[in-house]
Amino acid sequence: MPVSLGSVLSDVGKVRSNNQDSAYCGTRLFVVADGMGGHAGGDVASSITVNQLTELDREYDSAEEALEALRSGMLEANEVLASTVAQYPELSGMGTTCSAFITVGNKLAMAHIGDSRIYVWRNKELTQVTKDHTFVQKLVDSGRITPEEAAVHPRRNVVMRVLGDVDLAPDIDVAIIEARPGDRWLICSDGLSGVVPEKQLVDILTKTPNRDRAANRLLQAALDNGAPDNVTLLLLDSLVNEATRPSPRLVGAADNPLAFEPVVSKAAEPQPGRLANLRMSSIRSRRFEPTQYESATSDYLESIINEDRVRARRRRIAATVLTVLVAGIVVVGGFLAYSWTQTQYFVGTSDGQVVVFQGISQDIGPITLHHEVEGLNLPQVNLDDLPYDSRVAVDANIAFGSLSEAETKVEELALEVTTNE
Repeated sequence: MPVSLGSVLSDVGKVRSNNQDSAYCGTRLFVVADGMGGHAGGDVASSITVNQLTELDREYDSAEEALEALRSGMLEANEVLASTVAQYPELSGMGTTCSAFITVGNKLAMAHIGDSRIYVWRNKELTQVTKDHTFVQKLVDSGRITPEEAAVHPRRNVVMRVLGDVDLAPDIDVAIIEARPGDRWLICSDGLSGVVPEKQLVDILTKTPNRDRAANRLLQAALDNGAPDNVTLLLLDSLVNEATRPSPRLVGAADNPLAFEPVVSKAAEPQPGRLANLRMSSIRSRRFEPTQYESATSDYLESIINEDRVRARRRRIAATVLTVLVAGIVVVGGFLAYSWTQTQYFVGTSDGQVVVFQGISQDIGPITLHHEVEGLNLPQVNLDDLPYDSRVAVDANIAFGSLSEAETKVEELALEVTTNE
């Protein structure tokens, strides 16, 4: 059940000035690498890594053999990156994520490091196969934050594991996964997974059975959501029968030749033709954003945890202040509203007698907003003695803006009674 040649796309996005992502859509090998955003030479790192791995795009006797080849290939790419930095110090600190698999029959030999992702779309359900090597994922695993909080955490892009000159023996996740007919596999950089919510990914895959169209819709969704990072994705289908395998494709930084020959360690001595197409016109001295990599053994995790504690404490204080402020507004607003009601008057009835009330006739739940004004020197008027129209009006309460107006109305009603008699 090999995977057919899939749809592969890469876009610089709407914020970055260059594309630091690379991808390879081969006949049996499929790779996405995300050069570290803000790192010196992130495009160089992803390009070298992907081009190094293309040598692995061939047939294997078993998934286990392919898995070992892929793991070793990533480690060799790591050595090439370290050796390149040794010759070109301007690239110090460059790194890249890498998520890849090789198809062998109905199995996928998968290797992964960093925060690019591999998903499988199966039976209309999207499942993340890889696990992010990020600090926020570690915080989620330890129960300190929720996945929802991780998605908006200010340090969500800090990774703990990458290929580069930062670790000579990086820990690479490997696994053999069984593919099923109808599976659709998605490999992507965090320019897609970190920008397009999973619910939207599911919606696109559900409504777009055509693979090429689905890939374009996924890319467009990232662009519509702002695309603050490079966006790269591979969308592949599992087929029951052997598929026609067109020519492999490189996209992103890997498709742009670099103007220098990377130094290769003895352990990673290239075969003829390997890396021969890598060139780079110049390595420029330039200012880069702060690094997004931190060693898993550093104190950085504790600093993030402390930041979260401070942030949580600030949120609690802000919530308390907001609650007090809202309560104060409600109390003040309520007092002002009640004070206004007490400037109003209406003529109504009490025990069959026409009387003057201070306030408004409406109540708020159990709160009464009016009371009878006592001590007024007014004639006594029985409701039943009034003409029909006046009786109905008084029974419905007649509102006034002042006490004198209400008193005048009672006197007029008294005259109506006399006239009616």
